[in-house]
Amino acid sequence: MIPEEKKSAVANALNIAFGTNEFEDIRQLTAGLSSALIFRIVVKGNAYLLRVIMRTDAMADPTHYYSCMKPAAEAGLAPKIWYTGIEDRISITDFIEPEPFSVDEARVKMPLLLKDLHALPPFPYTVKYFDFIDSFIQKFRDVKILPENMTEDLFHQYSRISSIYPRIGPDMVSCHNDVKPENIIYDGERPWLVDWEAAFLNDRYSDLAMVANFVVRNDTEEKDFLCSYFGAKATEYQHARLFLMRQVVGMAYFVFLLTITAKTPIDLNFNRQDFSIFHEGLWAGRITLESDEVRQQYGLVHMEQLKHNFQLKRFEDSLKIVTDAFKS
Repeated sequence: MIPEEKKSAVANALNIAFGTNEFEDIRQLTAGLSSALIFRIVVKGNAYLLRVIMRTDAMADPTHYYSCMKPAAEAGLAPKIWYTGIEDRISITDFIEPEPFSVDEARVKMPLLLKDLHALPPFPYTVKYFDFIDSFIQKFRDVKILPENMTEDLFHQYSRISSIYPRIGPDMVSCHNDVKPENIIYDGERPWLVDWEAAFLNDRYSDLAMVANFVVRNDTEEKDFLCSYFGAKATEYQHARLFLMRQVVGMAYFVFLLTITAKTPIDLNFNRQDFSIFHEGLWAGRITLESDEVRQQYGLVHMEQLKHNFQLKRFEDSLKIVTDAFKS
């Protein structure tokens, strides 16, 4: 199960961590979009998570990954680390046995987890989030994934957000940037974050928006969600920032997922699910993003939600609130 070329490195890692190169059980975990190989292994009766990075390009350099994971683990936000190797690209951490995590519990506990994460010393600023999205919008257009008349207004409205959204200041904090269900492990009492490949210094509302897509379904829940995070009633400006960032995150998922699956024909006649219902399915594990078809469906779900949200009065109001605050 472990690739032949990695067996000796894994044995060495196990020896350093546990004084043995043997394990009693191993099972590969396949959820998520990471190119790394992830295994649940049992050593001396205890379960651990073994991560083996297979790529050798600069983008897969684990130096950054580990530099973000370590302070998170030390702060109790990520599982305990037993081994990290830069050259062999292997890490071993505690394996958290997952328990059901209800949306209602997550709406209270996830903001508190993110608040602690965002209070960590600043992660490296490796990626400019809006530049990343812009690059995929350009790839999306170059490949001509969808007819221009289906996306022209979406990209125009996104550009309006991009032109006024603040990129500096105290809201730039240490972010995970991939806070989706498979990267949140709930042990029955508290959530943990795993998979730190995408971590970097970013706008705090990016993490909040990703989680809100799963746990916030109405205005009241949004108020409770932000109140848990800020420790006080959120301001009009904070609500506007969250709303606009949810559109930015939606655009990121839309163009990224359809671009990486561009070789698979897109079925525009699939049985569309409501945005909230699709996210409920992802949160509960009834839907997984393991196939290109489902990834495309998820991208199209974001597209439909963007079309809807860009027509809302709240969109125009949020643009004005953030613009006026930035001017003052």
